[in-house]
Amino acid sequence: MATLKEKLSATLPSIREEIRSLVKEHGSKVISEVTIEQAYGGMRGVKSLVCDTSAVDNNRGVIIRGIHISELTNRIPEEILFLLLTGELPDAASLEALKADLRKRASLPSYVWDVLRAMPKDSHPMTMFSTGILVMEKESAFRKRYDQGMKKEDYWEPMLEDTLTLAARAPVLAAGIYRMRYNKGGIIPPDPNLDLGANFAHMLGTPDPTGTFADLMRLYLVLHSDHESGNVSAMTTHTVASALSDLYYAVSAGLDGLAGPLHGLANQECLKWILMVRKRFHGTPTDEELHKFAWDTLQSGKVIPGYGHAVLRQTDPRFTAFVEFGKKVCPDDEVFQIVEKVFRIVPPILVEQGKAKDPWPNVDAGSGSLLWHFGLTEFDYYTVLFGVSRILGVASQAVVSRAIGSAIVRPKSVTTKWLKEFAAKA
Repeated sequence: MATLKEKLSATLPSIREEIRSLVKEHGSKVISEVTIEQAYGGMRGVKSLVCDTSAVDNNRGVIIRGIHISELTNRIPEEILFLLLTGELPDAASLEALKADLRKRASLPSYVWDVLRAMPKDSHPMTMFSTGILVMEKESAFRKRYDQGMKKEDYWEPMLEDTLTLAARAPVLAAGIYRMRYNKGGIIPPDPNLDLGANFAHMLGTPDPTGTFADLMRLYLVLHSDHESGNVSAMTTHTVASALSDLYYAVSAGLDGLAGPLHGLANQECLKWILMVRKRFHGTPTDEELHKFAWDTLQSGKVIPGYGHAVLRQTDPRFTAFVEFGKKVCPDDEVFQIVEKVFRIVPPILVEQGKAKDPWPNVDAGSGSLLWHFGLTEFDYYTVLFGVSRILGVASQAVVSRAIGSAIVRPKSVTTKWLKEFAAKA
């Protein structure tokens, strides 16, 4: 049995040597080119980052350390964290050691709750979540070790400490914010006998007599944990951490990016559309009714939220995992039934219309309906759930980046005048 830190210590020398050799032998080789359209279009598709924790294949979806996400749906978040950091799933003893370590780190300093209580009562829960993490910055092991002085090759060790602490505390913080922000009663402390996902469900206080809500939280944390490093939350976290800012600064910044409507709000937009359909048809529409309504929606220039993805060219396997879960726990739920019906009817319409490169659903098309089924109806909170999960990925990426000595992010910018002159010469 090897602890997480021991496992990393053993594997890092060979990883560093592999990267050094790769750069030395092939460092001048070109892996991408940038068009003017990409320069104005948010660098979409430009290969300019390295992320070893996960990759997104156009046709297969998320692959975490070489394992397809569909093979991880029965795992718990602690196993995913171990996998993200080491490239291997833990054995039973290593998993128990990690769970015990996280349990010891789960208590939040009292000043965090004091700060949150001092905020306006109608503060956005994502603002509260980001603030709660930022005010814990004084706890950073990395900052303390850096101030004392340490070697570059040791940077990853305190980053790992901060990662484990944040992974343990994020569900506690997020659940407390839910209780506080929506007047659900007192803050529920973590149960030392539960794993991260089950504990999150427990601390939210949602009735769960069968344990299926805990299963949903485990699944949610696993499916949203990592999505390579080019998305806004991951890239922001990486950029801030590359300046040797500690993980509390970096993760708080990444969460601020996640809060944007174009990134983390997708699941609630999808659910709003589904609920609108239910209200319009006073329940589940017939296939004919939904077909006509979807076609009319698209013809009017509007979109159907959740359908089409910037990268994937097949149904997001995370959507499939949520649908399979829903079939088991809430097949008769009207909202879930509409999600299933939309999945059957909308993609062929998008193909017929001919405007969508990818007519298939992404993960957000289904996740909100399950949260709604279990009574988690506060839309503004959904991005916090996303954030709790994504911390596992972006923090792991930060540890790896410090371990391999990634440089500060500093791309070169050019002016529109320069581009016009370049285009004219070309």
